[in-house]
Amino acid sequence: MKKLLQCLATTFALFAMAAYAAGPTEVVYHIDDAESQGIKGLRNIRNHLDVSPQTKIIVVTHANGVDIMMEGAKDKKNGIEYAPLVGALKSRGVRFEVCEITLKNRNLKKDQFILDTDFTPSGVVRVADLQNQSRFAYIKP
Repeated sequence: MKKLLQCLATTFALFAMAAYAAGPTEVVYHIDDAESQGIKGLRNIRNHLDVSPQTKIIVVTHANGVDIMMEGAKDKKNGIEYAPLVGALKSRGVRFEVCEITLKNRNLKKDQFILDTDFTPSGVVRVADLQNQSRFAYIKP
């Protein structure tokens, strides 16, 4: 019995060390529709960081999801402006990326977006790469 307990303790210690060595959780939030996901997604991210502040979060937007990053954009349902919410999350280390294919397809320019915006050549490819190559967890609010 003593050997079993020692074995279990050693196994537990190895799992704990592996989890610690792996570093903080990394998550990609995927937003492709500002109207249905904008406010909900930004609140989910805030709550996520409130509980787990060390989490690395990247928000990838494409299609109508890029609207949350546009200068002066507001949630249609309740008139809440996105920029202050994005800015608060950016100050907590969240990265926001906008799909450049969407810019081309919607005839948008980079200067139409708030200063907290980063750009990626393809939102869909970026989400896939973060999941596959970097092992980010995937959340779609």
